[in-house]
Amino acid sequence: MSGRRTTERDRRRRELGQNFFADRRLLTEIIDDLDVRPAELVVDLGAGAGAITRALLDHKAHVWAVEVDHEWVKRLRDRFETAHSTHNVRVIGTDLRHLRMPREPYRVVANPPFGLTTEILAKLLDEPERGPVRADLIVQREVARKLARQPSATLRAAAWAPWWEFRVGPTITRDSFRPRPSVDAAVLTIVRRDPPVLPTWLGPQLRELLRPAWPS
Repeated sequence: MSGRRTTERDRRRRELGQNFFADRRLLTEIIDDLDVRPAELVVDLGAGAGAITRALLDHKAHVWAVEVDHEWVKRLRDRFETAHSTHNVRVIGTDLRHLRMPREPYRVVANPPFGLTTEILAKLLDEPERGPVRADLIVQREVARKLARQPSATLRAAAWAPWWEFRVGPTITRDSFRPRPSVDAAVLTIVRRDPPVLPTWLGPQLRELLRPAWPS
């Protein structure tokens, strides 16, 4: 028997690395545990079909829903900006790597494409003065474990450590996503240190300062 015919949506998901959260009950439990507060500005990077955006709105957060896929952008706008008060949701159609982050205090709650994890973390963490108060990201489980390891297991993690704390949350099995990825995921929680260990202006250059002493 032949397999299901590949659709345009399937092709876009592969190209964009989209793995959408399919277990609504588990997603609700995860968001409920994140202490999202009313009127808090939360950025959902890679909003997709809007499952995380919807859960954040249930907590009365103000949400930026960021998505590059034009079909999902249209659906997000139809679902949220048309059906709900627009001051609680802003749908932004752009590549999340090019997004200009908010100037006001914000946090991130997102299930971004696994293939963009390093770029997203660099965008959020390389310049501590512009980074979030907190980020809760669904990433590959081994990536989360490596970043949370003490002492730091990678040069990047060591360069972020003076300003950010990393914690590994619950494991999310690969069966919770559609399409199903090849690995399990976990919630990686990143919290801004207060006070920081080093001045924030050192953030953009610390990795290069550490590189000569880092084991090759």
